[in-house]
Amino acid sequence: MTIRLLVVDDDPLVRAGLALMLGGADGIEIVGEAADGSEVAALVADVHPDVVLMDIRMPGVDGLTATERLRSRPGAPDVIVLTTFHADEQVVRALRAGAAGFVLKDTPPADIVTAVRRVVAGEPVLSPAVTRQLMSRVADSAPGDRTDRARARLGQLGVREREVAVGVGRGQSNAGIAAALYMSVPTVKTHVSRILARLGFNNRVQIALLVHDAGLLDRDTDVG
Repeated sequence: MTIRLLVVDDDPLVRAGLALMLGGADGIEIVGEAADGSEVAALVADVHPDVVLMDIRMPGVDGLTATERLRSRPGAPDVIVLTTFHADEQVVRALRAGAAGFVLKDTPPADIVTAVRRVVAGEPVLSPAVTRQLMSRVADSAPGDRTDRARARLGQLGVREREVAVGVGRGQSNAGIAAALYMSVPTVKTHVSRILARLGFNNRVQIALLVHDAGLLDRDTDVG
């Protein structure tokens, strides 16, 4: 399978470098380039990429806005955010909107290729454990009722689903969650799939962010 990749960055040299490095990787085809987030929707409709590599900071329509618009549409491609900062509030907002993860602009090309392939395979680019570290370093300017909203959303889940969600939020693997909750790994996978479907999420990172927002990670909190 050839992975179709769209590169979005306002710097033509960065775009050219990424296209040269990633386009030469086995099984990856650069199907388009964009210099601004305003161009993304039309290009996606035209070239049908599997993954969009999205710069977070652009002078016109930024990568955050473009990601939010794109991920709100059915059948949208996966998005990996490009950033120069480890702890960036815009990155967290992009993850909330459904970006599969982020990579730093100085990440070695081979690692970016690995990230693209992981996304297409349905594997997390950014582990919930890393997400938790990121959240702890980024000031959250959201309204104070975010905790209540997050807990209300988690209330849509069954008891075991909520327990699995908290395990995801703690950065545990499926095997780790299975051992902690005395479940089989296939059962955990089923619960994760149901959580994603019930909450309208795209990936485990969004589950981790919701559990973080609900305040369930820093203390032993009843999730039943």
